[in-house]
Amino acid sequence: MNSPMPEGDQGIRLAKRVAAQVGCSRREAELLIENGAVRVDGRRVEVPQARVTPQQTVDIDQAAKPEPVQVVTLLLNKPPGIPFDAPIARLLVPAQRSEDDTSQRPTLQRHFANQHCFTPLETGAGGLIVFTQDPRIERKLVEDAGLMEYEVMVDVHGEVGSQALHRLNQSPVIDGRAMLPAKVSINRQNEGITGLRFAMK
Repeated sequence: MNSPMPEGDQGIRLAKRVAAQVGCSRREAELLIENGAVRVDGRRVEVPQARVTPQQTVDIDQAAKPEPVQVVTLLLNKPPGIPFDAPIARLLVPAQRSEDDTSQRPTLQRHFANQHCFTPLETGAGGLIVFTQDPRIERKLVEDAGLMEYEVMVDVHGEVGSQALHRLNQSPVIDGRAMLPAKVSINRQNEGITGLRFAMK
């Protein structure tokens, strides 16, 4: 975030101010800022081009190192009703970070840039989808796509008998081609609803 400046006072670039305070190169100053190590008047600023005035206080985390921001892979439990290709700001926001995340990484603006989704779900479906900036993860997901097993949970009204379950486990024919069968099992049955589990590749 950028702190407001008095009208008419353009100030100097934050990266220049940080470089002068730390005694480092301009590029190293930019890396410190992008890593969330710089605060202006107590507020973290991650934009090296932000401008500050001499009256503003700039604090720098002394333990921070001027390193490129690490690429991250994000797992999102997508709720039904939201398309996977919705604006990323709607899907991936710091407020949705899980309390179980033990990575201890700070949430940075650059973590949400250039994220690619490789496990899309249709709009009406909910479940885990993967976003990544890491080309190694991207390559692994593409190469192993045919080996990964996908699990789909479906609720249907009424009971599903053994004959219906047997038919569901047969190879479906789509456009005249027999597809690989899914492993279909009953996950739960209660109050007139049957929960089916489809495991497929």
